[in-house]
Amino acid sequence: MRIFLSCLQSQRAHAVPAYQYWETYFKRGIEEAGHSWTEAKAVDWAEALAHAPGSAGLRAWKERTWPAVVAEVRRAADTGGVDVFLAYLYPHMTDRDAIREIQALGVPCVNYFCDNVREFVQVPKEFEGFDLHWVPELKATRMYAAARWPFMHAAMPTWVPPAQRTCNEPETHGVSFIGSRDAQREVLFARVLALGADIELRGAGWAGGGTTGSRPPAPRGSLLRTAKNQLPFVRRHGVIGLLRKASWKRRAPVSDATFAQHVRARPSAEEYIAITQGSRVTLGVNRYPSYRYPFDHPDTYSRGRDVEAPMMGACYLTEWTEELEVMYDLGTEIETYRTAEDMVDKIRALDADPARRRALRCAGQRRALADHSVPASLERMRVALGLDP
Repeated sequence: MRIFLSCLQSQRAHAVPAYQYWETYFKRGIEEAGHSWTEAKAVDWAEALAHAPGSAGLRAWKERTWPAVVAEVRRAADTGGVDVFLAYLYPHMTDRDAIREIQALGVPCVNYFCDNVREFVQVPKEFEGFDLHWVPELKATRMYAAARWPFMHAAMPTWVPPAQRTCNEPETHGVSFIGSRDAQREVLFARVLALGADIELRGAGWAGGGTTGSRPPAPRGSLLRTAKNQLPFVRRHGVIGLLRKASWKRRAPVSDATFAQHVRARPSAEEYIAITQGSRVTLGVNRYPSYRYPFDHPDTYSRGRDVEAPMMGACYLTEWTEELEVMYDLGTEIETYRTAEDMVDKIRALDADPARRRALRCAGQRRALADHSVPASLERMRVALGLDP
């Protein structure tokens, strides 16, 4: 396939959460699959993430970006040909007229989006009209099915260099979690540590500073006044969400001292790989902060780490969520937990069984590379679109 690619490529760094890795994952995965990619070289896709929806800056970005993209797709279609336009677009980035122009050239359009569960309760109208939606969260497929939009369920596009695809690295670290601190993670790990588990924590926030969602004082004034001042929030989460937000803020914060003995320095890119591969057990967490759910009963969905860590040959223990039942043979390829107590029990069992750790490393890696790689997902996309091999 000849793929015209839009995956948050940027001309300069933007003050938004990390996004640059998507370009590497998509491009290297396309190449490994034996396909080719082209792009609008002068377009800064990630710039749109720095503009608020509906802002003048976003309108200006759209006005100069989409005509240039359509022209580049037309040029590519007229010269070497384009089989598919594959994009990673947030709702506010889309332009339905431009997508129709690309489709009129005979080029089907596919959109990948990986935060459906976290961001939406129903699929946004801006996504309507794509020929196919690449949906990584199993829960989110129900939204697309309800909208009667064409979709495929495939893992988050993750690419690991061949040199990192080993499952027999020596165990040079203990039980490790790499990831930022948030209100849900701090409560989970505080409980795990209280139960006696010895865990190494790496990432933003663990060394001090707490979390943004648990420290501010409770809101003052009537609920009506609060709702009036937070109308955008209420429109998105409802009054129940506002009540939950207030209850979150009244929760006692978790002390930084809780984690002090377990915090390690934030790793470099090379150290990240070495720690993921070389830990006795590499941990994943799939819960996330959301005011749509009670704090003590958080929602979960599978993350990119659930593909990346097994691909690197980690002995992987992650939080159960329903799509993992489809992705892996649980207990054989990866291991899962449902509660802090369950995590501690699984850690102790794995600690005591080196042979099982080795078996999980290699079995999980085989499954991830065979079924959840970018080449595997691109093949599903090709079949779904009815394109020739």
